[in-house]
Amino acid sequence: MHLTGNTILVTGGGSGIGRGLAEAWQAQGNQVIIAGRRKQALDETVAASPGMNSMQLDIEDPAAIRSFAAKIVAAYPNLNLLVNNAGIMRAEKLLHPREDLADATAIVTTNLLGPIRLTAALLPHLEKQPHATIINVSSGLAFVPLSLAPTYCAVKAAIHSYTVSLRFQLKSTHIEVLELIPPYVATDLMGGRSDPRAMPLPAFIAEVMEILSVQPTPAEICVAAVKPLRYAAENGRFDGIFDGMNSAFADIH
Repeated sequence: MHLTGNTILVTGGGSGIGRGLAEAWQAQGNQVIIAGRRKQALDETVAASPGMNSMQLDIEDPAAIRSFAAKIVAAYPNLNLLVNNAGIMRAEKLLHPREDLADATAIVTTNLLGPIRLTAALLPHLEKQPHATIINVSSGLAFVPLSLAPTYCAVKAAIHSYTVSLRFQLKSTHIEVLELIPPYVATDLMGGRSDPRAMPLPAFIAEVMEILSVQPTPAEICVAAVKPLRYAAENGRFDGIFDGMNSAFADIH
């Protein structure tokens, strides 16, 4: 992956990890466009980073995704790096679910179908670029689930699997496919911003940028804090880590 000279689209770029990545790439001399549903968050992020741009996107709406893809390619013909970061996380009580399963439906639509649809819409354009990259953001919880957020964890596991297949299918193209696997980071997702157990966002972004500077870029971008989750099964520690983590986070609602 090239570190500079890119035109980068970051979904969910108005806050949290998406904003942190967008600001870091902008500082490295890239053209960055952030996308999301919340105009106020987008505007605040752009105002804090002169030169950054934004476009609204409803990642749950298939028609809106197709329209967005056409508009961004027309506006930024050199777009060559897609970061599928937008996501939501909600606690679910499986013994007492909402009758319409609205939370589960929204999580699957936003976190899984959204990236799949946006990737499909932008692939024809990315294939034409001299070099291009797709980064899908999964989670350490794809490998050791947090039981209070079952659909979120299941969808992140699906993103991991989808990314592996996408990488294989695109191996004959100029498109590099990477997976960013965050640990528990201090963002607004599930109230993590004020949780001392979460990895500080600036430290996470700094370590990710350091990993991205390695050439060739690792297919999986894992900061040190997420490695116990990522490799729990391989190291024979899954049960212990699962039990310990779910006991420790039983207080989150």
